[in-house]
Amino acid sequence: MARLSLQAVARAMVIVLLTVKWFAEAYPEEDMVVKLPGQPKVGFRQYAGYIDVDRKVGRSLFYYYVEADKQPDTKPLTVWLNGGPGCSSIGGGAFTELGPFYPTGDGRGLRINSMSWNKASNLLFVESPAGVGWSYSNRSSDYNTGDKSTANDMLVFLLRWFNKFPELKSRDLFLTGESYAGHYIPQLADAILGYNSRSSGFKFNIKGIAIGNPLLKLDRDIPGVYEFFWSHGMISDEVKLAITSHCNFEDYSYANPHNVSDACNEALTEVSSIITEHINPFDVLLDTCYPSIVQQELRLKQMATKMSLGVDVCMKYERRFYLNLPEVQVALHANRTHLPYAWSSCSNMLNYSGTDLDINMLPTLKKLIQKNIPVWIFSGDQDSIVPLLGSRTLVRELANDLNFKATVPYGVWFHKTQVGGWAIEYGNLLTFATVRGAAHMVAYSQPSQALHLFSAFVLGQRLPNKAHT
Repeated sequence: MARLSLQAVARAMVIVLLTVKWFAEAYPEEDMVVKLPGQPKVGFRQYAGYIDVDRKVGRSLFYYYVEADKQPDTKPLTVWLNGGPGCSSIGGGAFTELGPFYPTGDGRGLRINSMSWNKASNLLFVESPAGVGWSYSNRSSDYNTGDKSTANDMLVFLLRWFNKFPELKSRDLFLTGESYAGHYIPQLADAILGYNSRSSGFKFNIKGIAIGNPLLKLDRDIPGVYEFFWSHGMISDEVKLAITSHCNFEDYSYANPHNVSDACNEALTEVSSIITEHINPFDVLLDTCYPSIVQQELRLKQMATKMSLGVDVCMKYERRFYLNLPEVQVALHANRTHLPYAWSSCSNMLNYSGTDLDINMLPTLKKLIQKNIPVWIFSGDQDSIVPLLGSRTLVRELANDLNFKATVPYGVWFHKTQVGGWAIEYGNLLTFATVRGAAHMVAYSQPSQALHLFSAFVLGQRLPNKAHT
């Protein structure tokens, strides 16, 4: 009997050792974030650190990975990229929009985001390209970059990241982002499919892409900005008529803006004098933050009762303060090279290719859809930077080019018992949806509706067209 007990103990010890070995192989212990400063207690794990995408020149991308809140072993993996080009997915997506935490009002701690997208998926945030946030290169010429090198680096990043997290290799993979991620995400998806076609071994299990308020075609998105300003009463009839009469946006180019006429330039200058620091073009409904010491103290006193009732308009200041705390960077294994500049939400280091901003992304999206990759385009309807007016038109043009008919006609979708926005689906693979009351950063301005939309996307469900409790 004693021998059997010893054998049982020995077997148990072997199982434990194998489990520990598997855990060590499956989860990089050196990247585990034990606890962030001021973080509430949570049941999911977090990891953060660097992936070297070019070891020879010392180019590395920083990541932050958050497990799903419940049943992470059965949920998909979602990659999130902010836009810019050159803005941080850590400061944007992770700590302002859809990650599990928001900074507290004093910028020294964290509070729970009850509408985090890790309710529906495991989340991977990447600061891309090098030069953004804590991502860096030891070769200064790498900061002269563009779409192609950004997509190639992200492909290398994901391949090497999966070597750190091999148990996630077979998971359903979704690629998401916003704004200039309208370039990042389709080109990354295209690079992934190209890799899959060449690989005789591992293949990415890509299941869909979703992009919020995306820049897709500059000469179509730009006129939508001025149409939005006029339709929201922000510019006069006279200014709108001057723009309509003198501006030919079909010839508009970011790389060569001088082909705009003098009369058009005069009208656009008039617009810039109207859109002041008191209006946030990314969210025309958002109040202005006045982060003076006295007003901040008054706001903090109201934090406990008022915070959940609306958007924290000072969050960008709070996140910058929090992410620059030395103890936060140590906890995240960030800034390992002691960069000579502070973390910022958008990079001043990059010299990003202006010609790439002019690239029409519709052919790439068409290519992805023809390979049966579902595409969702969603738009906060209070964004004037990349307004829904352009995006909706571009999605319709893409559907026509694909010879897709509307499988779900344009109409309202419901979030609980209220209208969440409007949506249309083409050919079962292309969806356009608005989010009512949301802005450029949809998950920041309407977190509950955004989580609903994202959950439907990763579950392969349509947005509900009937109210429900």
